[in-house]
Amino acid sequence: MTTTPPPQPAPRTGRRVLLASPRGWCAGVDRAVHTVEKALEQYGPPIYVRHEIVHNKHVVQNLQKKGAVFVDETAEVPEGSIVVFSAHGVAPAVHTEAAERRLATIDATCPLVTKVHREAVRYAQQDYDILLIGHEGHEEVIGTSGEAPDHITLVDGPDDVANLNVRDETKVIWLSQTTLSVDETMATVNALKTRFPHLTSPPSDDICYATQNRQTAVKELAERTELVLVVGSKNSSNSARMVEVARAAGAPAAHLVDFAHEIDDAWLENVTTVGLTSGASAPDTLVDGVLQWLAERGYDDVETLTTAEESITFALPHELRRNLR
Repeated sequence: MTTTPPPQPAPRTGRRVLLASPRGWCAGVDRAVHTVEKALEQYGPPIYVRHEIVHNKHVVQNLQKKGAVFVDETAEVPEGSIVVFSAHGVAPAVHTEAAERRLATIDATCPLVTKVHREAVRYAQQDYDILLIGHEGHEEVIGTSGEAPDHITLVDGPDDVANLNVRDETKVIWLSQTTLSVDETMATVNALKTRFPHLTSPPSDDICYATQNRQTAVKELAERTELVLVVGSKNSSNSARMVEVARAAGAPAAHLVDFAHEIDDAWLENVTTVGLTSGASAPDTLVDGVLQWLAERGYDDVETLTTAEESITFALPHELRRNLR
C-alpha cells in the first residue's frame, strides 16, 4: 500500500523583512483619532475638524466616510457647530475666533504639544527671547508661535542661526517642534549654543518620545537592511524625518509610501532584507498591507526588531464628557 507523502513547505527564498517595534500610532495620534470617532458617536455627524486631525491620508479618508468634515479655517465651520482642533495644536487666536462664531470646541491637541505651548507662555512672561526650532508653515509651529508672537523667532535649521538677533543674550531659550529629527534638532541647538553661550534649554526635551523611539529603530534598520520602507504620508513631518534619518544612518535606499501599491518593484532588486516601519500617524493596517505585498514577492520571513517598549496613554479631551448639543 502506497501512502501519499505529506505536502512539503515552500522553500525559503532567503528574503526577509525586519519589522521595527515600536512603530506607527503614538499616544497623541491615538487620542486625536479616537476623539473624532467618539465625537461622531456621541453627537452625530457632521463633526468639523480644523485641518487634518493627524497627517495621514488613510486616517483622514476613513473619518470622512464616518461623517467628519475637514476644513482649513475656522471661518468655514457653520456657526453653532462642533469643531475639533487637530493633534498639532492651534494658536489662542483660533480659540477666540471659535468663540466668536459660537462653536463648541473639542481640543485634541497632543499633550506633548500643549507642554511646548505652556513653556512658550511661561518664558514669554519672563521676557525671554524664544528661539523655536521647527519648519516654517508646519501647523504645530504656527500654533506654538501664536502663543507668544512677540517673543518667538523661528529657527529652521543651523543655517538660520548666523542671522539671529536677540535683545539680551543672557535671556534666550530654545524650544522645538515635537516631530523633528533628533539629530537635526541637536545640530541646530549646538549652533545656537555657539552663537549664544548663555542659551537656556527647556526643562525637558521637546522632541516627542515616540518620534525619538521611531528614529532610533529606523537607525537600526538602516544598519541591517538594504532597503528601508517607511509607511506614512508625505505631509507627515515625523514620517518624512524617518526617511531622512535612515539615509543619514547609511541605508542604501529608503522610501516613504502611503500604501503598498506605491512600492516600486525595482526597489527590491538585489535586496535580501527589507526594513519596515511606520510614522507615528500611520495605522498598523497599512503596515499589514505592505507585509502582504512583500510576502507575495518572496519576503515572507518576518522578524521583529524591538528597540524600546511604549506604554504611554492619554485620556480623551474633557469636552467629550459634556453635552455639546
